[in-house]
Amino acid sequence: MKQNLAFLDSVVCDRAQPLAVREVMKASVESFLMALLAGGGGRAFSREDYGAVAEDLASLKRLVCSCGEGLVTEEVVETEFAAAEGVVDLMGLPTEKLIDEFRRSSSSCTTMPPMTRRWCRSDANTLLRVLCHRDDDAASRFLKKTFDLPKRR
Repeated sequence: MKQNLAFLDSVVCDRAQPLAVREVMKASVESFLMALLAGGGGRAFSREDYGAVAEDLASLKRLVCSCGEGLVTEEVVETEFAAAEGVVDLMGLPTEKLIDEFRRSSSSCTTMPPMTRRWCRSDANTLLRVLCHRDDDAASRFLKKTFDLPKRR
């Protein structure tokens, strides 16, 4: 990514560089979250994976800060990564807490929440996806009982 940002910097005119780096940053954060939350049924994360996933996101943030230095303000980087960090933080919560947050955020606990096309810590669809990718019995039982989804194990 560092090489690609350097190349982008060399081919884009000076005025367009901040916008180009900002768009690459947004796309990178969105891709990171898509891989976590919409990567398919084969993805499974335990609560213990939280540290590694959080470190991966922090590494991406450091990369953007170092490559975009002078082109993207720290405030813009913080704002863009804040939502992603909130979603990743969900992975560190106990399953029971995730279920409680899902119930609070969902208007109906018996129907699938609508796709919002945005990842957010308080979004019912995001919470459901974290639960779907949670590799533990409590999440699997909740999903089976509530939505009749197949058990992960």
